This record gives sequence, C-alpha cells and structure tokens, in this order.
Amino acid sequence: MTTSVTNVALVTGGAGGLGEAVVRRLHKSGMAVVVADLADDRAGRLVDDLGDRVRYARTDVTSEESVQAALDVAAAMGTLRHIVIAHGGSVGASERVVKRDGTPASLEVFTKTLELYLVGTYNVLRLGAARMAVGEPTAAGERGSVVATASIAAYEGQIGQSAYTAAKAGVVGLTLVAARDLSAVGIRVNTIAPGTMLTPLMETVGEEALAKFSSSVPFPKRLGAPEEFAALAEHLLTNGYINGEVVRLDGAQRFGPR
Repeated sequence: MTTSVTNVALVTGGAGGLGEAVVRRLHKSGMAVVVADLADDRAGRLVDDLGDRVRYARTDVTSEESVQAALDVAAAMGTLRHIVIAHGGSVGASERVVKRDGTPASLEVFTKTLELYLVGTYNVLRLGAARMAVGEPTAAGERGSVVATASIAAYEGQIGQSAYTAAKAGVVGLTLVAARDLSAVGIRVNTIAPGTMLTPLMETVGEEALAKFSSSVPFPKRLGAPEEFAALAEHLLTNGYINGEVVRLDGAQRFGPR
C-alpha cells in the first residue's frame, strides 16, 4: 500500500523537457508528483525511473474532465499543494498575419494555439485552485501555489509568432489578476518566462543552429538548462512571499525580429 504523502505536486507537460526536470526536482525534494501529459511512453519511462511517489495521469489540459481526473490522482496521493503548468506542443507552423502574397494567416492555427497555451493554462489553474481552496491551510495560511509558463516571446514576439506571442502574453497578463483573485483562499500564482532553453527537442536542431541561438544570449552565452527552469519553479512554489510575479529566465536575452 502506498503511503500518503502530505505535499503533492501536479506538473502538466511533466514528461516533456522542462516538465520532466521539474518532476525530477520536486520528487527529489520529497514531494509526491503527478505527471500530467499525453506522452504515454515518455511518462511511463519517467515513472519507472523515479518509482515511489510518482504517478502518471494521461491529461488533455483543454478538457475539464481530463484535468479533474488528474486532480483525482493527486488527491489519492495526499494533499495537493503545488501545480506547475509546463505543457507545450505543436499546433502549426509560424506565419505572418498576412503573407507576402496577401494571404491572411490561418484563424484555425491562431485559435488552436490560444486554446493549448492560454485556455489550457487557465483550465488547469481554475480547476487546480478550486481543489486547493478547500484544503487545510499551512501555519502561514497558504493552501497552495501555482507556477505557469509563458515565454520571453510574450514581450518580444518574432516575425511569424503572432499566435504564440498572443497566447503567452495572455499567460503573463493572467498572472497578477489570478494572484489577486486567489489571495482570498491563500493560493499564490507566479509565472516563468523562459528564453531559449536546451530541451531534448531543441537539441535536435543541430550544432550550427544551437551556436546561433546561443550567440544572441548576452551571458552566460548558452541556452538555458531545464534544470535551471526546475530550480526556479521550485523556488517560486516554496517562497511564500513571491506572488503575482513573472520572472524572465533568459540570460538577458531579448528576441530580435527574426
């Protein structure tokens, strides 16, 4: 029989590059973790590797039923205290608002991108916070904390990134108002806006492309490590006086037009 653990974290995109690093770090700190993802194979390998205190919940972040089921898995493990929203995915190629031949961008791609990154974030936030809100507070009066993921593209969207930039800017805008909304029930909300991170997917672009990406980072002149994202996520989850903040994690990088 699995021993109930007081603190449980749910990580969306928990089998992906940034999410996996968060899962590993929170598990190492002693938390129980729910890997909420759609990547069955990767999630299965992660659970097998970490073993005790980790469960996989196949989760579509845009579905209320699916997210509620993942939250049920968390509830069976202990008390849900932390949520990290780090899911990603590909919903279409980047494109200009109007192409050079005068053709308008796809509305379907725009709406699907917002649904995944912004609506999915809000869905997990609202449902997860509702579960936390009825829990017992800590001695400090806190019932839980949430870390969402934006991007520095929210501030400096590049050519062809209108859909992605709009979605991530929405996450940035959501952060403070959500923190204010949830203050009444003792739940903090913060967001990380990463720059170019060296995820397994990014590693596939080749050495030449990686060197080009790294050259645009002032210091340190390299891409960010998923472990650095995880370290910041853990700090935001556990530092009780950080609330309503968006923290850039980018080595002072600022995206140019291209």
